[in-house]
Amino acid sequence: MFSSLKVRNYRLFFGGQVVSNIGTWMQRIAQDWLVLSLTGSATAVGVTTALQFLPMLLFGLYGGVLVDRLPKRRTLLVTQTSMAVTGIALAALTLSGHVQIWHVYLAAFAMGLATVVDNPARQSFVSEMVGPEQLQNAVSLNSANFQSARLVGPAVAGLMITGVGTGWAFLFNGLSFVAPVAGLLLMRPRDLHVVERAPRGKGQLREGLHYVAGRPDLIWTIVLIGFIGTFGFNFPVYLSAFANDVFHAGAGSYSLFNTLMAVGSLSGALLAARRGTARMRILIAAAVAFGAMEIVAATAPSLWLFALLMAPIGMFGMTVNVTANTSIQMATDPAMRGRVMALYMMVFLGGSPVGAPIAGWITDTYGVRAGLAVGGAIATAAAVTIGVVLARVGNLRLSVGWNRGHPQVRFVPREAQQQLATAV
Repeated sequence: MFSSLKVRNYRLFFGGQVVSNIGTWMQRIAQDWLVLSLTGSATAVGVTTALQFLPMLLFGLYGGVLVDRLPKRRTLLVTQTSMAVTGIALAALTLSGHVQIWHVYLAAFAMGLATVVDNPARQSFVSEMVGPEQLQNAVSLNSANFQSARLVGPAVAGLMITGVGTGWAFLFNGLSFVAPVAGLLLMRPRDLHVVERAPRGKGQLREGLHYVAGRPDLIWTIVLIGFIGTFGFNFPVYLSAFANDVFHAGAGSYSLFNTLMAVGSLSGALLAARRGTARMRILIAAAVAFGAMEIVAATAPSLWLFALLMAPIGMFGMTVNVTANTSIQMATDPAMRGRVMALYMMVFLGGSPVGAPIAGWITDTYGVRAGLAVGGAIATAAAVTIGVVLARVGNLRLSVGWNRGHPQVRFVPREAQQQLATAV
């Protein structure tokens, strides 16, 4: 389960991300709280979130082009340092009492700009640290790392905000980047799996898009992630509405839902790390199960049943994320990896600003149960449809049988199935 941590460079990277991810979650909570304190407006919180994701939507593909041209370790040193400076600047403004709402907007947009390059660089740098044989394990552990921080960061942020104020949470986040920067500086460059960088030239963005368009395994995986990210992952809309409007249980239940989902997500990431391979059938099956569990949760009659369903939803959702991420990285030419991962992250993260208003409209018009059920149904339909498309592209057929007394469902080549039928 933890085999990739045997690699020294990855161990340094992982340790730095443990600290930095906790700081990132603390800043998310503190940022929302500060905006509410300054404006009293939930709309302003939404604007802040939109500004943080907007650069990825506008410039995400260009970030991938840069990542393919530049040495990733040095690039990460620049992006991580810039995010540290942004966090410390916001902390100084807040602690001095001079912070205004436009300062927060500017900081959120600056963080988003850094993420445009930082995200694909971090994603593709993993393969340079561990190599292809440990890639799935390392990607899974990265996800487990992030989900663990999701459990710790908000709790620490809550204590810090109530105890000493939001400014100290921003300061912690700014200083937390010392850990990943130190890890990057301590790495042994000779131990990295060197990847030939793309030369500077015209048409590289278009070249990356053509590369994906000519690979059905890549394009359909990205399309599936787009549907699930846009319609299935709108949990801030759904969970708050279930807590307040359906079960009338308040903020405590909302926190419980998020905690159980984070526990499920952490379990899914660790199971993916143990599995060791990224297979398309696992991706499709997990996506179908994710959508189906959302439909079941939409009909849950009691708060506790709904809360318990958050764990498997988180587990299947994380399995989809990790399996898609790993399969795309392993199937992509290293010289194209930055551009392909930028497209993947743009579709996955960029779907939320599109899907959240749609989910909110369905919830306001027809109720939150209908909203969650529709999101689950779209995710399930997309998974089934794309599974059929990929099976046809690969000339595969669904095979259902028994193996040592256990049911076995898998895709097999049509020729193999025909030969088996003839033999029988």
